[in-house]
Amino acid sequence: MNREPLPSQVDVLIAGAGPAGVPAAIQAARAGVSVLLVEKSAMPGGTATAARIPFPGIFHAWGKQVIAGIGWDLVERCVRECGGTLPDFSQPPARHWQHQVAIQGPIFAALCDEAMQQAGVQVLYHAMPAAVERDGDVWQVTLCTKSGLQTLNARILIDGTGDANLAALAGCKLRVPEHTQPATLGCLSEGYDFAKLDIAAIEEAAVQAIAEGRLQPTDAGWDRNRPRLGGWLSSHGNNANHIHGHQARTSVGKSALEIESRAALLRLFRFLRTQPGLEGLRIQAVAAECGVRETATIVGRVTITAEDYVTGRRWADPVCHAFYPIDLHTSTGSGLDCRQLQPGIVPGVPRGALLPLGVENLLVAGRCLSSDRLANSALRVQATCMGTGQGAGALAALACRLGTSPSAVPHAALRALLEQHGAIVPPVSG
Repeated sequence: MNREPLPSQVDVLIAGAGPAGVPAAIQAARAGVSVLLVEKSAMPGGTATAARIPFPGIFHAWGKQVIAGIGWDLVERCVRECGGTLPDFSQPPARHWQHQVAIQGPIFAALCDEAMQQAGVQVLYHAMPAAVERDGDVWQVTLCTKSGLQTLNARILIDGTGDANLAALAGCKLRVPEHTQPATLGCLSEGYDFAKLDIAAIEEAAVQAIAEGRLQPTDAGWDRNRPRLGGWLSSHGNNANHIHGHQARTSVGKSALEIESRAALLRLFRFLRTQPGLEGLRIQAVAAECGVRETATIVGRVTITAEDYVTGRRWADPVCHAFYPIDLHTSTGSGLDCRQLQPGIVPGVPRGALLPLGVENLLVAGRCLSSDRLANSALRVQATCMGTGQGAGALAALACRLGTSPSAVPHAALRALLEQHGAIVPPVSG
C-alpha cells in the first residue's frame, strides 16, 4: 500500500485504524497535514471488520440524520458498492437496532484503504506504539514493527485504539473499571436449516450440558440464568455470546480473553453437533479478534455523565452528536441493561471529552473518550466513534496549521472544517 519508507517526522500520528482512527486520518490529511496511521492488525475497520460486527450505527435520530461526514460516506459507499439498500430513516424504528446499516466488512476495509490512499494518509499495519516521550515541542514515538523498533517525531497524537493505549504511554490519567462489560466472539455458522430445528429441545439439552460442566450459559447467549441457543443459531453466531471477566487493555488480558473465547466456541461446537439437525454444523468463519466493549477511558477536561447524555445536554464547544441507548452489557441476569433515550433527545460530545486532563497536543477519539461508565456504554458505538474521530482529525490538523494546541483551536474554525467535509456539528449552548 505504501512503498515510501517510514518518515522521521509527521504532523499527526494516529494509533488505531478502527471507526475513530480512519476518519481522523482522512480528515487530517484532507486538511493538508502529514499523517501516519499505525494499526496493530492487518486491516482497517476495527469492530466492523476484525470483530465481525458489520453494523455501524446509529447515524439517525427521530427521523433525521445526526451523524454524517467521512465515516458515513464510507458506510454509504460500501452499501452502494455491494448493491445493498439503506433502512428507511424517515420514521423512528420500533427498536433502535433496526436503524443499523448492514455492510460487508471485507469491502468496507478495502474502501477505507482506498479513501486513505486518496487522502494521502501513510498507513503502517502490523505495528503499535511501544513508548512515547515529550521532546520539546514534539512527541517522540517509538513504534514496534515487524523489523524492530523505529522512532519518529509527531506534532500531535491521536489515540484511536479503543483502549487508551497511546494515551497511557503518554502519561494520561485513566479510569479503569474493576469489572468490564463482557466481550463477544462473532462467527459464521453453517450446515443446518434453522427452520427445521427444535430449539426448545436443544435448549433443554443445553441445561443438562451446563449441569454436567460441558457448556456455560453464555457460550451462546447473554442470559446467565438460562441458555438461549435460538438467538445464536438464528443469527448464525453473530454478536450472540458473552465472554466474562477479562480486562483486555493489556496484551496479557487480551490473550486470556482470546483463548477463553475460542474455548467457549469449542464447547458450543461440540455440544451442538450432538443435537438433531446440527450434525453437519460448520464454523465457516470466526472474527479475527474478540469484540471488546469496555477497557478504559481517559480522565478528560470534561467528563460526559449519564445525566448529560440522557438529557441531551448542549455544550459550548461540541464536536459531534451521539445517538444510542444506554447499553451496558452485564455478567449477571439477562446480560443487558438497556435504557432508551426519550423522544427528541440527541446527545452531543464536547471537545473537552477528547482532551486528556493535563496533557497537551494529544487527542483521544472513540470508545476511550472521557465519560462515566453508563454514558460510555452508549458513546462506544461505531457511528459516534466515527464522529469523534473526524472531530479529532480536524482539531489536530487545525492545531498544526495555526501553530497552537487542539484546545486553543477556535470553535468557528473547527465547525467550518468539519462541515466542509460533510460532518454535522451540534448547535452550541447558550
